[in-house]
Amino acid sequence: MLAVNFHSFRKKLSFYRKSYRRFLNKTEKNPPLGIDKLTPIIAKEVWEEVDCLSCANCCKKMTPTFTKQDLKRISAHFNQTPEAFYKQWLEKDKNKDMVNVNQPCQFLNLKDHKCSIYEIRPVDCAGFPHLTKKKWVEYAHIHKQNIDYCPATFKMVEKMVARIEKV
Repeated sequence: MLAVNFHSFRKKLSFYRKSYRRFLNKTEKNPPLGIDKLTPIIAKEVWEEVDCLSCANCCKKMTPTFTKQDLKRISAHFNQTPEAFYKQWLEKDKNKDMVNVNQPCQFLNLKDHKCSIYEIRPVDCAGFPHLTKKKWVEYAHIHKQNIDYCPATFKMVEKMVARIEKV
């Protein structure tokens, strides 16, 4: 696994962003045959190449959506009521989802990029970056936003483009 090189990531992102978004739009509307079987294969390759702990961009630049169950579980961990936890750390976004007020995330240790509530983290964090969801068409729109922040998502799309366009 390699540490994320942000200079290289930003450079590649600026060069490929438009074409990768076009690819994601196209495959969301008309998924190539076999893409759902290819995704877990590519995801495995990605995780052999990308070290999330060298990055933590998701925790620095994005916020998870907290479910009511997340709120209950995490607030109990801090011996708070869900209402007190919400008031201290969360707000509703334009979609009325519960999200962090702060960025970077209040639970991110900036020195080692580890989550201080990893065992009880929000479900959204546990699934991020959602590379291997069952149906490509259900998550292509998520990949479109994540390629801007997540080197693992970017790498997956890069590999997917190379494989699909070969065919």
